[in-house]
Amino acid sequence: MNSDLNTQTHQNSAALRKTAQFLMPSQVLEPADVKQGYNIYPATALGSGKIFHGYASLADWVHDQKTVLIDGYVGVFWDNIQESINNCLEAQGLRTNWIRTNDYLKAGPEIEAMVAPFLGTADSVWGSKCSLSLADLYQVDELSAQVPDSGADINIIIGPAAALAGWDAAILYIDLPKNELQFRMRAGAVNNLGASQFEAAFKMYKRAFFVDWVLLNDHKKAILNKLDAIADGQWPDTINWMLQSDLVSALNSISHSVIRARPWFEPGAWGGHWIKNKIPKLNTEVPNYAWSFELISPENGLAFESDGNLLEVTFDTLMFQNQQQVLGKHAAKFGHEFPIRFDFLDTVQGGNLSIQCHPSLSYIQENFGEKLTQDETYYILDAEAEAKVFLGFQDDIEPAAFRTALEESQKQGQEIEIEQHVQVFESKKHDFFLIPNRTVHSAGAGNLVLEISATPYIFTFKMYDWLRLDLDGKPRPINIEHAFHNLDFSRKGEKVSRELISKPKVIQKTEDWQIVHLPTHADHFYDVHRLEFDKQISVSTEDSCQVLMLVEGSAISIRTADGTIQEYAYAETFVVPAAAGSYQLTNLGTDQAKVIKAFLK
Repeated sequence: MNSDLNTQTHQNSAALRKTAQFLMPSQVLEPADVKQGYNIYPATALGSGKIFHGYASLADWVHDQKTVLIDGYVGVFWDNIQESINNCLEAQGLRTNWIRTNDYLKAGPEIEAMVAPFLGTADSVWGSKCSLSLADLYQVDELSAQVPDSGADINIIIGPAAALAGWDAAILYIDLPKNELQFRMRAGAVNNLGASQFEAAFKMYKRAFFVDWVLLNDHKKAILNKLDAIADGQWPDTINWMLQSDLVSALNSISHSVIRARPWFEPGAWGGHWIKNKIPKLNTEVPNYAWSFELISPENGLAFESDGNLLEVTFDTLMFQNQQQVLGKHAAKFGHEFPIRFDFLDTVQGGNLSIQCHPSLSYIQENFGEKLTQDETYYILDAEAEAKVFLGFQDDIEPAAFRTALEESQKQGQEIEIEQHVQVFESKKHDFFLIPNRTVHSAGAGNLVLEISATPYIFTFKMYDWLRLDLDGKPRPINIEHAFHNLDFSRKGEKVSRELISKPKVIQKTEDWQIVHLPTHADHFYDVHRLEFDKQISVSTEDSCQVLMLVEGSAISIRTADGTIQEYAYAETFVVPAAAGSYQLTNLGTDQAKVIKAFLK
């Protein structure tokens, strides 16, 4: 990638997005090469003529349709899109009648009253999944009463919920990656759907997570098979788009072969420098990188390429369209929710994560409306010499004394000797720690953790955070009350070593390869194998989705049963869907390859 061009693009959009992460380019700037290591902009090639670049080409398509519904996600720069299309049409001497769905939103205070029950208390980090529909936020009768202007050359309804108008018209959907939506919100460039005023960033995210995304995802799922075209709205000054029929073909193809989500990266209070130093082409003008969202399906996207043009759709688009092919025998259980999460926690030359736990299944269902809970594991991808993991309680733990110590620390601003209460274990490369819900834990400084988990990812009850501030100089939220409704104090003493540190066992072996089982806890609905091979190994999906990462070696290739071949570098995450049937991994390096495989039990 041309780093100067990427930096310039980032600077030009800085007022519209608050982040140090580069904006994904709209066009490929240089070919991907697995020899260069980790690729931050992976894209599936579709061949020529599938993705189109720029507003001129989109305006030509609109002209051909005459009547168009332009629907899409919250956070899209709708004014830019309307103006850009209109300018192209005016240049052709065409008059367009524009109808904006924002004009048919119910009043801000009315919407805020409707969604308030799903947002928890004002200072809470969490709400609960919204049970409204997108139509509840709009004056749908008035919107659907609008009719095309016969005196105009072209009629367009534009904005979220446009399809609710019910016109017999072509539908164009403007998608937006969740990371870019958040960056725009943090900059104050966009707001929540129908909100009357801007809120603090964490409140906007909470409203988005529990309300906006729920309603818009349901709406997107309902209209997905009615779309005629889809566009990527992440670039402020241009747009890429494709026909829906080609997107369906692309999703069908990857749901039978191999999938790689586009990762994104975030700094944090405890963040480290492994990601910053080891992953090329990231912006290094940041204090650290704490997270890499490798595969967190509610927030990652899938990028496609044609004629050098890039287009990204949200991962859930695949799940709405192809859940059966992706999940196979588990599709009935999980529906359109992809169940496994991969992400990096980077504390190398960084700090300790907070002392924390996650909710029980019943607690997360009753209080937050989630179907799954946050059952986690820590796979140590890399570690410094004295790295450690906090896990489980000391054998003599006294819950009341522990709570008192935590509350006094919070009130008085005094450090506590956490190791008097919580056990500490040395962590080294390839160790595997098990963190079922209700378990006290933390990753200590010096680790590059591959967090393999159930997909829920924001329900972390922090009890002690080393008295530090976040990157904006504000206290991080502490949730002692929630934690003590969930902590399992029986996970203590020797039981922790016995049950919460995985004991690897070779389960298959030949001269060329072996499969190592890394048993998970009984509460985990997923299991983990490590595939170790010098040259090649063949694997069956057994009608189940598998999530993989190269954790040792330089690069591998995968060939799926349909003949698809892809190459992946060290630390890249990829998914083999159930419908792939089988696949063969080939080691492209000189050292033995080791690949982690997580799969549903």
